[in-house]
This record gives sequence, C-alpha cells and structure tokens, in this order.
Amino acid sequence: MIREKVVCRLLLPLLALVLAGCGLTIKYSLSGASIPPDAKTFSVAYFPNNAPMVEPILSSTLTDALVDKFSRQTRLTQVDEGGDFAFEGEITGYSSTTASASSNDVALLNRLTITVKVRFTNALEPAMSFNKSFTAFADYDSSRLLTEVAGELVPEIVDQLVNDIFQASASNW
Repeated sequence: MIREKVVCRLLLPLLALVLAGCGLTIKYSLSGASIPPDAKTFSVAYFPNNAPMVEPILSSTLTDALVDKFSRQTRLTQVDEGGDFAFEGEITGYSSTTASASSNDVALLNRLTITVKVRFTNALEPAMSFNKSFTAFADYDSSRLLTEVAGELVPEIVDQLVNDIFQASASNW
C-alpha cells in the first residue's frame, strides 16, 4: 500500500510534465465542466411545454435554470441565438403516477416525472452535439394534491434535469 502511494506521488507529476511538454492542454474545473478553450458563447432557446399535462411555470423555470447554470458555472457569455454551445428543445412529459402502494393497493407515494427533449449543438466540436431526452422525478405523499406540491417539486426536478444536461454537454468524462 505504501509503495503504491510512493509510486503514484512520483509518477503523477512526471506524467503531467510529459503531457505538458507534448503541448497537450488539460482543462478542468470544480463544476466538472470541460469546455473547449475556443468556446466563447452559449445560447438557450425557450423550451415550450408540449406535454399532454401542462404546468404553467415549467417552461420559464427550465429555460431560466439552464441559462443560470451556464452563466454561473462557465466562462461562456450568453447570446440570443447561435452560441458555440446552443440549446433548444421542448418539454415532452409532465405526469404524476403512483410510486408505491400499500398491501391493500392504496397509494402511499406519487411520483412527478418531467421529460425534456434537448437538441444541443456544439459548433466547435460537432461530434459532441446531441439530440436526446432527459427525465427526472421526485416523489410526494399521496395524501397531497399535485397542485399543492408542484411549487416545491418542479424546481427540484428542474435542478436535476439542468445538472444532467450540463454534464452531458459540458463534460467529457
């Protein structure tokens, strides 16, 4: 165990020097973002709510949260459209279902699930672009109505979605 630590302490700095000597640039950040040095801008189009069941604040909450995440955790500047990192999409699902039931088939927990389809364009590295759906959920007590809990659950679920979108678009792990 001690020999492994000594070897790691000696080899890691050596590896860093070799990579630096080869001109390889490694970029990292505490947010987990791995954004190309040439990327300067990002754009987020409004995400319309096209789900069969509509929550009025969801579109603006999601759009604003995505803008906020990239503004706070990257060095990119927001532009109206056509950013080096460009996001567009739509909310395709907003539903409440039973998450767990008692032995006599009475609902104990319900689950609010939100699905978002995202089209991400990386103008500098087109191979990193994607068109995919992201889904997140939160459970709530079945004795409460969805209208009672939506105000607290929607921001929680949106945070999960935005983190997943951020990781998929700005991380090369």
